[in-house]
Amino acid sequence: MTEPTSKITALIITYNEMGYIERCIESVSFADEIIVVDSYSSDGTYEYLKSLDHVKVLQHPFENFTLQKSFALKQASNDWVLFLDSDEVVSENLKQEINKTVQSNPEHAAYWFYRKFMFKKEVLRFSGWQTDKNFRLFRKSKAKFSDEKLVHETLEVDGSTGIFKEKLIHYCYKNYDDYRNKMLKYGRLKAKEAFYKEKRFNYLSMVLKPSWKFFNHYLLRFGILDGKKGITISYLNALGVLERYRELKRLEKKNELVYYLVMP
Repeated sequence: MTEPTSKITALIITYNEMGYIERCIESVSFADEIIVVDSYSSDGTYEYLKSLDHVKVLQHPFENFTLQKSFALKQASNDWVLFLDSDEVVSENLKQEINKTVQSNPEHAAYWFYRKFMFKKEVLRFSGWQTDKNFRLFRKSKAKFSDEKLVHETLEVDGSTGIFKEKLIHYCYKNYDDYRNKMLKYGRLKAKEAFYKEKRFNYLSMVLKPSWKFFNHYLLRFGILDGKKGITISYLNALGVLERYRELKRLEKKNELVYYLVMP
């Protein structure tokens, strides 16, 4: 006797993703339920999603990635959840692996996906991302997002985990300004994490950590083999680390100012 087919909810969070969300939605059309949580896009993303009969779209203000994804997770009707970023695409082979896995009554509660990074329309083969993997398919009843991180959110899984063979396609680099703004945003959120954990700013870290980030991605992780793409990605990733320390310094100064203002 075969096990009944398990249903899948595809979850996506968006903000101004026209030109990318279309491919993402199309690639998860096999899911039994598609839910998108939009952070009040201004480029037509929300209107486009509203026009799709098979997609449920909600708007929710963005505070950080963990809170936004936790909100989205609560909306899922099914236990099996496929959680994607709006610039990720499920290939046909990966779709088959997902369906086969979920329908086989698997022992694991969550699955890691390796990702194929795309620099515009070209594959980014190195630059530190060649071993990157994330949880993308998991049981809602067995997982939750840790509240200790505001960016690069961590999934806490109650149970064993597996790894998929097929890779998820990630269109990480649209253009220079978009990736730069993304890295700066991540850096500021990481600074808030550090500030809440009472980590202190220091100039030595602000100099050494970004330099190490570039050196690690460009040379140790073979970004040099990606040519100009590797230089660009390594530089912008280092810029994100620099912004983390700039923002941490700003937060400390702001906190000190508030302290002096409220002192009797």
